[in-house]
Amino acid sequence: MTLLTFLAIIALTNFRNHINLSEATRAMNHLSAKVQDYRQKNGMVPPESYIETIRPTLQGGARLGDLIYRARWIDYDSTDDEILAYAKNNRGVLFKKRGSIVLRLGGEVEWIEARQFNKILSQQQSKAEIEMIRELE
Repeated sequence: MTLLTFLAIIALTNFRNHINLSEATRAMNHLSAKVQDYRQKNGMVPPESYIETIRPTLQGGARLGDLIYRARWIDYDSTDDEILAYAKNNRGVLFKKRGSIVLRLGGEVEWIEARQFNKILSQQQSKAEIEMIRELE
């Protein structure tokens, strides 16, 4: 009986984490559509203030947690695979390690495992961005 209870708790926890991840991914896809629409109309990525105004309207947006939007570090030389926004998920899901939901400049949304994400982001960050993040922590 105790084993069944333990397995049920694990299953429910993983199910909840899976739902949270799915909702966060849906919110990031919705954000992607809004960003791409803004880019098409204005010829540039939206400012952070625009993201803050639309964030409450994103379906599942509450599940994103701390969304990091990197528009100030995007320039004309940035490619479509540059990370524009991300939200770290520190809760693992069964068969899926910890990682981040990533929005690329070209509009692609994907899940990236933590180790790979950190490697990609560190290659894209400038010294100024890293220093600013350290000051905020």
